[in-house]
Amino acid sequence: MTLAAARVNTGDTAWLLAATALVLLMTPGLALFYGGMVRTKSVLNMLMMSFVSIALVTVVWLAAGYSLAFGDDAFGGLIGGLHHAGMAHLGPGSVHGTVPTLLFATFQLTFAIITAALISGAVADRTKFSAWLVFVPVWTLLVYVPVTHWVWGPGGWIAAGLGALDFAGGLPVEITSGASGLALCLVLGPRLGFKKDAMRPHNLPMVILGAGLLWFGWFGFNAGSAFGANGLAAAAFLNTLAAGCTGLLGWLFVEQKRDGHPTTLGAVSGAVAGLVAITPSCGTVSLLGALVVGLAAGVVCSYAVSWKFKLNYDDSLDVVGVHLVGGIIGTLLIGLFAEKAMTGTAEGLFYGGGLAPLGRQLLAVVVVAGYAFAVTYGLGKLLDKAMGLRASEEQEHTGLDLTVHAETAYDHGVLGHGAPVSHSLLTATSTQKVDTQA
Repeated sequence: MTLAAARVNTGDTAWLLAATALVLLMTPGLALFYGGMVRTKSVLNMLMMSFVSIALVTVVWLAAGYSLAFGDDAFGGLIGGLHHAGMAHLGPGSVHGTVPTLLFATFQLTFAIITAALISGAVADRTKFSAWLVFVPVWTLLVYVPVTHWVWGPGGWIAAGLGALDFAGGLPVEITSGASGLALCLVLGPRLGFKKDAMRPHNLPMVILGAGLLWFGWFGFNAGSAFGANGLAAAAFLNTLAAGCTGLLGWLFVEQKRDGHPTTLGAVSGAVAGLVAITPSCGTVSLLGALVVGLAAGVVCSYAVSWKFKLNYDDSLDVVGVHLVGGIIGTLLIGLFAEKAMTGTAEGLFYGGGLAPLGRQLLAVVVVAGYAFAVTYGLGKLLDKAMGLRASEEQEHTGLDLTVHAETAYDHGVLGHGAPVSHSLLTATSTQKVDTQA
């Protein structure tokens, strides 16, 4: 037995293998979650934006992303080197902690995949698919990879220099996707009919199924970030469950009080908001802290999703209101609720740590959100000028499923007594259906 093999813990490895599969499942879950929330004319396009992200991010991650994010620091805590470009110098015998390095790299890859896919919800119904194919890999290298190095990479300035805490991805996943979604929807402009036409989810059962898969996968996302089958993983697992529950209840409470109707969409949105907020803090707060984090996210995010109507930015599926706001809440509350029993050292304000931890968390939030927004806005403007970022008005009106993918999510190909429908008639009826639906 080699020294490297002796360092591998089979229990930790087995758990991380399972956690990696769970996190990968989150992206198809997200596709269903988003797909159910759009109108019938662009369901497949919404699904495709998530699924194609799996392929695009995987290629760029293996080529350079992993090395730049987790390679030895090459530039003052800002970025890693290219020693492992193309996964060079890594094999079955390479070990990261107590698990194979290739498994660690794959686990981190699944985080990068869903982060890119999350952005699609902010720009649903109007983004040119060809531009999305370019945006995802470039954004991954310019935004996700550097921020990941800052937070989790060797010598990254947020963790090693600033000392801010992020257990499972509030900064590199939630805040970057939310801030980037805001930037991109500002570049694109609002959908046709924004604030005039009702744009209700077309399939709430699909939304609920997607949310259930997300919640299921989130246990791998958060508890897997302990990188071991241990007590910390168990605590993160329980905190994840608890925060999702209080987020759900908090959102429903607001809906009942404000609107008089607790909705299914509100229930799943609240659960996701709680899960988003507990992501950075699941390994740093106690169960009581997790309950508060989830509740705070459910309540605040339920109001934040309406900001787009007041501030006139069209965040189609509320990526800003849930992921950016929820990520900020969860990251900041670490500065209040962090416990030494969980972190080993750091304590929040409510446990005797003073204001310094909150200040560190706030600085990390401001820098990451600002960086992600600025780079994404610039990238969006560049792509818009080079190839056009927004689908044509005709495509948007008819629907991206038929005009881009030459498919429809639901079979409208037969009318009456089995007579086939022409392509032109199909287009006309699809347009009419969309124009007259909710």
